[in-house]
Amino acid sequence: MTKVEKVDFTIKKLQELYPVIPVPLKHKDPFTLLIAVLLSAQSTDVRVNQITPRLFSKADNPFDMVKLSVAEIREIIKPVGLSPMKSKGIHGLSKILIEKYQGQVPKEMKLLEELPSVGHKTASVVVSQAFGIPAFPVDTHIHRLLYRWGFSNGKNVVQTEKDAKRLFPKELWNDLHLQIIWYGREYSPARGWSLDKDIITKTIGRKTVLTAYHKNKRP
Repeated sequence: MTKVEKVDFTIKKLQELYPVIPVPLKHKDPFTLLIAVLLSAQSTDVRVNQITPRLFSKADNPFDMVKLSVAEIREIIKPVGLSPMKSKGIHGLSKILIEKYQGQVPKEMKLLEELPSVGHKTASVVVSQAFGIPAFPVDTHIHRLLYRWGFSNGKNVVQTEKDAKRLFPKELWNDLHLQIIWYGREYSPARGWSLDKDIITKTIGRKTVLTAYHKNKRP
């Protein structure tokens, strides 16, 4: 297969598996999505989805969020980890949204990245999922799979994002980012990986990955 053929195969397989794409983090608007994505850093979507209903029942907008103290926010979000940093970030960004943006979440990546505790990946998720602006956020699943599939060298997420944007059509970025995440979780995990189940890697995976896999599978 040529690289173009591999890309086409990957797109078609992902569309076949995920014609309707579930959104991993529960939210109702750009603000609640921003908070949920911030909370998901070094945590799981499942755990975040368990915590956000309690947080959002108290404050689902910046105006109510700043009425909570940092300590109150921290107490609610403790189970997701990194609660000291995340609680300060949530309170701080809520204050800035009120002061600079009338309580609205900005659509521009640059402005989002200026908010406390909001990095490039978080901003990318928000613009893509909340506003439909093409972006290609790279999480651990996407980073792992683009290396396994031979689409990126796997050195860092910055390079992986550049490679993904270069290879895949811009109009598909928002769907593909979610489709690859779901595929990674269901068919190509970091642990307990079965090549027989992972049809994309089995079909187009880089030789070094496939060789290493088969070596480890030997009795």
